[in-house]
Amino acid sequence: MKALTTSEAASERKPNPIDIHVGSRVRMRRKLMGVSQEKLAEALGLTFQQVQKYERGVNRVSASKLFETSNFLGVEVSYFFDGLANRDPAAGFAESESERYTHEFLMTTEGVELASLFPRLAPKQRRRILELVRTLADDDD
Repeated sequence: MKALTTSEAASERKPNPIDIHVGSRVRMRRKLMGVSQEKLAEALGLTFQQVQKYERGVNRVSASKLFETSNFLGVEVSYFFDGLANRDPAAGFAESESERYTHEFLMTTEGVELASLFPRLAPKQRRRILELVRTLADDDD
């Protein structure tokens, strides 16, 4: 069996599920605040490429950078770990289907904007919009 070089071993490593979770929480909070990767990177003394890698979970965020990130984004450090403590260790870190859909939705520009505007609507308007979205989704099937 051939031994892997350091670069080959690094390219075969998969990101740790906790690093992916933390990175996705950084990205979600950043997007909800309307902050660009460049602006976050500048505040942290990083390049935007480093922020991209953090958000994808490719690079692990150090404790000091996570603390700085929480201060800049106006959340407690624990925010980045929300949702991990209640997981069944036997089930691993797989997201439920609804969590995956919610996460994917909030990672889009439209999702962030809808999530920020929707609560401002009256309950009757919310229901009507939900009915419209259901109808449009059914039309795609």
